[in-house]
Amino acid sequence: MTADAGPPSGLPEPPTRPTLTREYLAAAALALIDAHGLRKFSMRKLGTAVGFDPMAAYRHYDDQEALFDGVAEALFTEIDVDTLPWDGPWQELARQYCLRLRDTLLRHPHAVQVFATRPVRSPASIDTGVRMLTKLHAEGVPPADALRVSRCLREFTVGHAMAIAVTRLGAERRSRRPRPDSPDYNLLAEAADATALGDHFETGLTAMLHGFGHSAG
Repeated sequence: MTADAGPPSGLPEPPTRPTLTREYLAAAALALIDAHGLRKFSMRKLGTAVGFDPMAAYRHYDDQEALFDGVAEALFTEIDVDTLPWDGPWQELARQYCLRLRDTLLRHPHAVQVFATRPVRSPASIDTGVRMLTKLHAEGVPPADALRVSRCLREFTVGHAMAIAVTRLGAERRSRRPRPDSPDYNLLAEAADATALGDHFETGLTAMLHGFGHSAG
């Protein structure tokens, strides 16, 4: 079993002591969560792993919940929203955002719960929300409806990522799907064998965007 006291391989290079920052601590916390899981994380372990006073994180974050807000912001930053196709149709912009959000979360399966259980209120996130609503409004979607669309897509994407992350982290081992040579093998099991984990995401996303586009039109 991997010890959880030492720094994981993905830990970012530490800054000099006078420049310990909120962003570095959030990135280091995310690396620890990736390496050891959310349940084994603590503020004290973070301080020890980065080589500072175990309580140093409290000088930048009031408590662990505030630090997790920072972790969620770090995940959002990883989406790289500035390179999304902002000049294209809003449906393609929304599609690419959802795909990037899903991929980002699934690179950090232990941290999906952190992102899913808190609003991301960083300036970058708020600016992205405003840009999204402005884009939809310019294409004829009222702001309130645009916000509803945005929320539906986010909840679908985050919920999907959480379901896939849980499966990858061990839930799949508890599957009781019958084998093809079993008398219990039925149409549902056959269909499940013909699919791959998560390959329904784009089907659902396409259907949602088509429905939203039809309604907006």
